Amino acid sequence: MSIRSTASCQRGPRQHKSFTLLRKLTAMHMPAKRTGFTIVELLTVIGIISILIGLLLPAIQSARESARKMDCMNRLRQIGVATHHFESAYRAFPGNGWGYRWRADPNRGIGPQQPGGWIFQIAGFCEMPLPASTAIDPIASLHTRTELTRLPFPLMRCPSRPGSELSLASVASTPYNATFVALVAKTDYAANEGSYITDTDGGPRSLAEGDRRSYHWTNTDAANGVIYLRSRVRTASITGGLSQTYLAGEKHVSSANYFDSQDPGHDQSLFSGVDLDLNRWTSEPPQRDSRDQHTRAFGSAHPSGCNMLLCDGAVATVDYSIAPAVHREQGTRQ
Repeated sequence: MSIRSTASCQRGPRQHKSFTLLRKLTAMHMPAKRTGFTIVELLTVIGIISILIGLLLPAIQSARESARKMDCMNRLRQIGVATHHFESAYRAFPGNGWGYRWRADPNRGIGPQQPGGWIFQIAGFCEMPLPASTAIDPIASLHTRTELTRLPFPLMRCPSRPGSELSLASVASTPYNATFVALVAKTDYAANEGSYITDTDGGPRSLAEGDRRSYHWTNTDAANGVIYLRSRVRTASITGGLSQTYLAGEKHVSSANYFDSQDPGHDQSLFSGVDLDLNRWTSEPPQRDSRDQHTRAFGSAHPSGCNMLLCDGAVATVDYSIAPAVHREQGTRQ
């Protein structure tokens, strides 16, 4: 038998109890295994997560805006296709109606006799369902024109600009040929009238007055754009080149008036006649949406620039810093 085993055999009951007690006391004073986090560690993790979210959010927002901008450009392309179908059918680009006090009339066909503007005139080429003519019944015709003013036209809305399908209309422009309604459908796109402001008024007070040869319409001899009061511009007259001339584009809207009728360029139905709502000029560069009102300027809610439809059907993004002279020239057809 070894010395170790002999000593172990000689250990008595009292020694065993003392050894066991010593082991228990030692275990009681040993630190327990940690299973949680300290406050410092928790705050550090939260800080790291916050930094990562701060880095990711701008990228996500940029990706979303990029998708909305592409959608906006695609809508303008569709408008361009519809306009070219119109031009092929009628041998001229659409006119812009009679004036801001008039609404589109399904009984009046297409052309200078149509009091509604360019959007109504190309709507049939956009697969937009429109009400049928009701020429026999005057009351039904009035109702049709009134209902038309609040008919949503999703193609005419930019996805980057907030707003509902219907928004408030201004009572200052009560129509001659329809009943005023408080909520109407509006457009984010406007036709190019050029660099010369014709300053069109509300138009004749009745259909009979407008049909008379003796009626004095606003003089548009100096109009150098493509779509304006009762216009019939042909492609041959766009001597500046179809690929170098604006046909239409996004319009500036005051960001403070997205949902009301306080911006005079965004307060009427898209099925109105020529108005600040339906046409813009290139007398000033495009403006990014702000709380200011630029009722004659093109512009948009996109941070990178304003989308413009050219007469050849192409769509280009025009930077807000474009030289004023260049922008002005691209609005003229000569």
